[in-house]
Amino acid sequence: MFRHIPFALLAGVSLADLGIQQASARDLQARFFTEPTVVYAGQSAPQPTGQHLAYAGRRDMGGGFIELLFGDNQRQGSHYQQEPYDSRPLYAPQPQQTMPEQDASEAAHPAFDPKFERQLVEYHGKEAAGTIVIDTSNKFLYLVQGGGKALRYGVGVGKPGFLWAGTKTISAKREWPAWTPPAEMLKRRPDLPRHMVGGPQNPLGARAMYLGSSLYRIHGSNEPWTIGTNVSSGCIRMRNRDVIDLYDRVRVGATVVVI
Repeated sequence: MFRHIPFALLAGVSLADLGIQQASARDLQARFFTEPTVVYAGQSAPQPTGQHLAYAGRRDMGGGFIELLFGDNQRQGSHYQQEPYDSRPLYAPQPQQTMPEQDASEAAHPAFDPKFERQLVEYHGKEAAGTIVIDTSNKFLYLVQGGGKALRYGVGVGKPGFLWAGTKTISAKREWPAWTPPAEMLKRRPDLPRHMVGGPQNPLGARAMYLGSSLYRIHGSNEPWTIGTNVSSGCIRMRNRDVIDLYDRVRVGATVVVI
């Protein structure tokens, strides 16, 4: 009986079976081997994975066994084109913003001399505890502690022609003081601003202690490399960290001796 089954029917069954096998293979490939597609700004969208790709200039024979027999074999194994996975992120990474440990202008100047670091030293003067003594020759400021001790800080002092000596009292204290250059200074430096609000760029630094009714101050500085030099117009400069420390230790009315 089976010997009379037409050859065409057998061929049809074989082709149908082959088509089922190819469909299963395509389903497995689409299910397990499809990679995610990443699209970047400025790029055209890539061909979706797992889809049939048409080739220009060729008619589609429908695939399967017919194309295997009559095609030119150029499409075998490439009916489905897998886009390679691109691991780049969907955004362009921005450079990390970092804050420098020190200002570029500070890095261009000599390093701070360790001998001007704040330290507790022997002191055998006659001044009472709480008195400030400023040695302009050696660029040191002493805060007398009593018992033969004093806290010593490095300072910057007046340039030649601006040095002075005498006894004053602290008449006022200011945090992050504003700065208005006196008329005498503006005559010498007409390029200076007429007024600057307090802040890190202000020449008076983080703290200021005003000396009597004079124009002189003990104040911080945004130029720490000038500590240990003759640099000012008569004011006493300190590093910001040091002037903050001194500011917290002294009171309005304290005596200041400049020698």
